[in-house]
Amino acid sequence: MQLTFLGTGASTGIPVLGCTCDVCQSTDLRDKRLRSSAMLQIKGKNILIDCGPDFRQQFLQQRISRIDAIVFTHEHHDHTSGLDELRSVSYFGGSPIEIYASAKVCKSIEMQFPYLFSGNYFGSPQLNFNVIENKPFTVCSIPFIPILANHTDVQGENPVFGYRTGGLTYITDAKYIAPQELEKVEGSQMVVINALSQMPHFKHLSLSEAIDVLNQLNPGQAYFTHISHMLGKQAEITKQLPEPYFLAYDFLSIQIDSE
Repeated sequence: MQLTFLGTGASTGIPVLGCTCDVCQSTDLRDKRLRSSAMLQIKGKNILIDCGPDFRQQFLQQRISRIDAIVFTHEHHDHTSGLDELRSVSYFGGSPIEIYASAKVCKSIEMQFPYLFSGNYFGSPQLNFNVIENKPFTVCSIPFIPILANHTDVQGENPVFGYRTGGLTYITDAKYIAPQELEKVEGSQMVVINALSQMPHFKHLSLSEAIDVLNQLNPGQAYFTHISHMLGKQAEITKQLPEPYFLAYDFLSIQIDSE
């Protein structure tokens, strides 16, 4: 299984429009962050985790040949708004793209893109929606385990799904993860988790909070994603991280055991 970070930025990306901070002005390409998304390549299938507003650029940059399925974490614009770009992808792929998401996310997507579901829009992408709950499911015959997190520090509010498949767990936009959900992550070879900034935030884990979560799990290695310009420069933060924890960056690819 290969994981490629198509984007590692928060909702504004980096550089942030209009910002002149040191991070946004950095010449280090690792500090240029598109909106968070990842691609799993496993058993000959290309599976996206989220499809945000930078999907076209990500697709072209990686010369992706096709998309077999998309697994959505939640309904926010920076994770779903690239869906319109699938029109040509599904056409040239010759088969529908399977979409996996909670009922809440499916409803939000239909409201965000009503023209794609009206039946009157020429060139609409062929999408098959699969509604998932907090129980195991399969994507292209590959087992996935959802990890229910919350986008605030209140349990049950603003649900977000992370996912585990084989030795990989991917979680983004989390602020709170209940102990019973973290149990599903235990034993992961690699954990990807969001780390927005140095300072606490009411909707996202800070870097120190994300490290605390990882220390409970003790994975083989871990990567931070969904990073804002408030976290700092890649080179500087990397020096501060305990091994085996790393900052992800756009288009980084990693091989992971699928079992």
